[in-house]
Amino acid sequence: MNRHLLASLLWREWRHHPWRHGVALLAVALGVALAYSVHLINSSALSEFSAAVRAANGEPDLTIRGQREGFDDALYERVAIDAAVDVASPVVEFDTYAAAADGRRIALRVVGIDVLRIAPVAATLLPRPADDTRAMAGLDPRLVFLNAAARAQTGAADGSVLMLQSGLEQRRFEVAGSVAAGGQAMLVMDVAAAQTGFGYDGRLTRIDLRLAPGADRAALVARLALPAGVEAVAPGEAEQRISNLSRAYRVNLTVLALVALFVGAFLVFSVVSLSVAQRTPSFALLGVLGLTARERRAIVLVECAALGAAGSLIGLALGAAMAVLALRWMAGDLGGGYFPGITPTVSFGPVGALLFLALGTASALIGGWWPAKQAERLSPAMALKGLGTPQQPAPPAAPGLALLALGAGLAFAPPVFGLPLAAYAAVAALLFGGVALVPAVVHALLAGVAAPRSALPLLALQRARFQRATATAAVSGVVASLALSVALTVMVASFRDGVSHWLDSMLPADLYARSAATSGTADQAWLPPAFVQAAAGVPGVQRVQATRQRTLQMAEGRPAVALMARPVADAAAALPLVGSALPPRPGETGVWVSEAMVDLYGAQVGATLELPLAGGTTVRVLGVWRDYARQFGSIVMDAADYRRITGDERINDLALWLAPGAELAAVQTRLRALLPDAAMLEFAATGELRVLSLRIFDRSFAVTYYLQAVAIAIGLVGIAASLSAQVLARRKEFGLLAHLGLTRGQVIVLVAGEAAAWLAAGVLVGLALGLAVSAVLVFVVNPQSFHWTMDIVVPAGRLAALAAAVLAAGVATAAFSARSAAGRSAVLSVKEDW
Repeated sequence: MNRHLLASLLWREWRHHPWRHGVALLAVALGVALAYSVHLINSSALSEFSAAVRAANGEPDLTIRGQREGFDDALYERVAIDAAVDVASPVVEFDTYAAAADGRRIALRVVGIDVLRIAPVAATLLPRPADDTRAMAGLDPRLVFLNAAARAQTGAADGSVLMLQSGLEQRRFEVAGSVAAGGQAMLVMDVAAAQTGFGYDGRLTRIDLRLAPGADRAALVARLALPAGVEAVAPGEAEQRISNLSRAYRVNLTVLALVALFVGAFLVFSVVSLSVAQRTPSFALLGVLGLTARERRAIVLVECAALGAAGSLIGLALGAAMAVLALRWMAGDLGGGYFPGITPTVSFGPVGALLFLALGTASALIGGWWPAKQAERLSPAMALKGLGTPQQPAPPAAPGLALLALGAGLAFAPPVFGLPLAAYAAVAALLFGGVALVPAVVHALLAGVAAPRSALPLLALQRARFQRATATAAVSGVVASLALSVALTVMVASFRDGVSHWLDSMLPADLYARSAATSGTADQAWLPPAFVQAAAGVPGVQRVQATRQRTLQMAEGRPAVALMARPVADAAAALPLVGSALPPRPGETGVWVSEAMVDLYGAQVGATLELPLAGGTTVRVLGVWRDYARQFGSIVMDAADYRRITGDERINDLALWLAPGAELAAVQTRLRALLPDAAMLEFAATGELRVLSLRIFDRSFAVTYYLQAVAIAIGLVGIAASLSAQVLARRKEFGLLAHLGLTRGQVIVLVAGEAAAWLAAGVLVGLALGLAVSAVLVFVVNPQSFHWTMDIVVPAGRLAALAAAVLAAGVATAAFSARSAAGRSAVLSVKEDW
């Protein structure tokens, strides 16, 4: 085909119909922008956080790491003298709170190091004294060195005093300089000062090793015979753990963003269908002049590729701008809480840009494939007479049924690399299968409708029956958009209902207090048992329940598991159990685990579990409970068992039941008066926690409401474009009907009646597909991604209103599309045949 001819055809089409193609281009651009911005935000945040982890951990050849409470530092002597070790750097690492200049508590990481050994493995942690005369300031137990984030958050300057929390005490230190490590707020001190001042006497949390050239790591680890709870970690394991922590969240967010691109393909389909219908005489004339059927198809596909590429380029620029703004406002968190304490900058890469450029172009090509086939099958002689294309038989139902069967089968497939990839494929198969079955559903629904006596309804019914093959083109966008909207509505309603009931079960008290906002700071910000006893005697307090929060590293490369030690007299009443629980046996330690523990660690009811407590403790799983707050597993143990095993009597959380008539504010004031610093406790009433939790939930799922609106809008624009295309192709038919006596209003009613029949079938298919897809999302995607289950909730009233609105809007859109054809002069419509 002549390139100049092709360019001329493309230019003329875009010049004469800029708004129509602009809408399709905008749909592609928005889909690419949303997906690309999510990709940039996630990759930038992950890269920045990984760099911060590397800065804090250095670049050792091997790291020996224990649990948060550390391990006996006698192991350091054996490691340091081994012939395979060149340098062994002892480290004590923990989180605590610093008192800012304005009185606020600032969470930060404390790293205790041996300044004489840190440089070969972690140079960024080497102290840089503000006073050059204090060359050995890093060995002074009274001095600390802050990174840039810690200085900014605490407001501390060189020479100022910084107070660090250890239990109910505040340790006094002098800020003597800085460290180069970036990332979250951090300070460095001498390792001996960290041990003696923060409860790590005779213990270390890790040892960083620089190995001798040619040293065998496996042989070294075998010789060391590491004690229980201590592991040898390869370089990069910490970054991989962070990646695994957020991987499911990042993938699901990306897939959700790609939904906009998916529905955008249907808009491209509708716009190109309209374009092909309007240019039918031109294509027919070119066919008579020698343009082959394949070349007609190629013209349409090249147009789609150009539209997709242009939209993708605009989308890449828009997505980059969205990512910059999002990182500035949300600091890379995106509501998931996986990257705390960092403010990343956008990092661009050619691979991601090329990938989303290809995706946007491919979506436009997919959307334009069927119109291109229509242009290829065009009969030039029939088209020049304005009679459209010969009647095509309705597509068979077998492909659609096969796709539905494939989707059902994929829904039962296990996760791939820990991700619900097969479930995503199942959703796509169900959607495409449902769209393919629209003609069969139209035929089945209309076959049982009795023939009306009136001529106009009869004509609309008969044409809807015999032209059911075109129903796919007309309502495919509505089917897809309604199905996605229904699926997202049911999923969000199910999740919100599950969270609401879970909060009812987990928040039985009137008031809650905590000493630490995170599990990391809980080991330093804690309350003694005496405080619990004193709190129980405060006027207005009827009952107090104390909880110890901590984390356990159960497996290498996986995020830590949360352990909660609390009184458990009746597990069925205290926890939202899934299924029945076993009674505890005399002499054994029982625990109740979350659903994630079952998926990740095989902790079935009745099974035994090895916990890294007190050198290794075997416990029996008595029950499984739902935990929507901790994705990677949580364990509840009776507080008496925990104290017996560990000897740890520290407390982090308090649940308080108040006496009738007691005032919350007065009780909080009395409880704070028991502490040396009132800021050591944070309070929240049950109602406040519930409202805050549901508000966070609604904000996290706000993007789904945006996607639903976009999907429905694209579906309605699609049906308008599709019906407009059919109206243009049937202009001679309408002219003939006008000669037979039909008025303009009757022609509009005829087109609206046909559309109503097709839309009714489309709405039914969309509702059925949406419920099927929602079942996949609720019962497959959520458990495989986040390791929790929920009961499905179908908001029938909301779905009925949504379906009715789509049907009414679709019929109104069809009637509006028919006005142009109905307004044409009958003589002008048929004079070409005279």
